[in-house]
Amino acid sequence: MNLLRVRVARPWRFVAEVSALLIAAAVAFPLYWMVPSAFRPAGEIETDRPRPWTLSPSPDSFRRVFGQQEFGRYFADSVVVAGSVVIVSAVIAFLAATAVARFRFRFRTTLLIIFLVAQTVPVEALTIPLFFLVRDFGRLNTLGSLLLPHIAFSLPFAIWMLRGFVKAVPEALEEAAHLDGSSRGRFLWQILFPLVFPGLVATSVFSFISARNDFLFAKSFIISDASQSTLPMTLLVFYKPDWGGVMAASTVMTIPVLVFFVLVQRRLVSGLGGAVKD
Repeated sequence: MNLLRVRVARPWRFVAEVSALLIAAAVAFPLYWMVPSAFRPAGEIETDRPRPWTLSPSPDSFRRVFGQQEFGRYFADSVVVAGSVVIVSAVIAFLAATAVARFRFRFRTTLLIIFLVAQTVPVEALTIPLFFLVRDFGRLNTLGSLLLPHIAFSLPFAIWMLRGFVKAVPEALEEAAHLDGSSRGRFLWQILFPLVFPGLVATSVFSFISARNDFLFAKSFIISDASQSTLPMTLLVFYKPDWGGVMAASTVMTIPVLVFFVLVQRRLVSGLGGAVKD
C-alpha cells in the first residue's frame, strides 16, 4: 500500500517540480534579456529579428550611463532612501509586533485586520491623495517625501509577519529573564531581538526592494528639483530612443539589489520558513 502511494505521489511531484522550473524561467527571462540588451549596439536592439545573445557586445551603453553627471547623486540618494526605510521600518515594526503579540488591549484584533486590509489597497489609488498630503506638509521635491510613504507601506506587512516570530518565543523565557533581574528593555533588545532577527531580515528585504526600485513616488513627489531624486529616475534620461541606455541603467540598478539579496539569503530563507511554520 505504501509503495502504491509513493508511485502515485512521484508523478505529481515531478509535475510540480517541472512547473516550478517553468515559472522560474518565465520570471528570470526578462532579467536575462535585460543584460545582453545592455551590451547590444543600437542596430541589434531595434531589429525585428532579435537573438537571445549579442554577436558584437559593446560597453557603449554603460559609458553613457556612467557619463551622466547626476548618476552618482541619484545612486547615493537611492541608498539613503532605501537604508532609512529599512532601518526605521524594522525598528517600528519590531516594537509594534511585540506590543501586538505580548500585550492585551482593546481593538487588538481590529488593528490586525486593518494591517491586512492595508495590504489590499493599490499604491496607485493612494498616489494622488499622498501627493496633496505631502504638498500640504511642504515636503515636495525632497527625499523626505519618499521616506514617509515607503515606511507607511512597509509597516503593515512587517508587523504582521514579525508578530508570528514574537509569538513563537515562549513567555516562560521572558519570565525567567525577569526572575534573573532583567528589565523589560534588556529582554527586548538582548534576548527577543536576536530571536526574531531572521524575520526582521525577511521583512527588510521586501522594504529595501520596494524603496530601492520605486519610480512612482519619485516621479510624483519630486517635480522640479532634479537634484533630489533616486536612481530609477535615470531611466527618464535614456528613455526613447536610447533603449541600450535604458537596459544598461536597469542592469546597474539591479546589481545592488542582487548583492543585498545574496548577502542575506540565508537569513531570508530561515525567516520565511519561520513565518510559514507559524
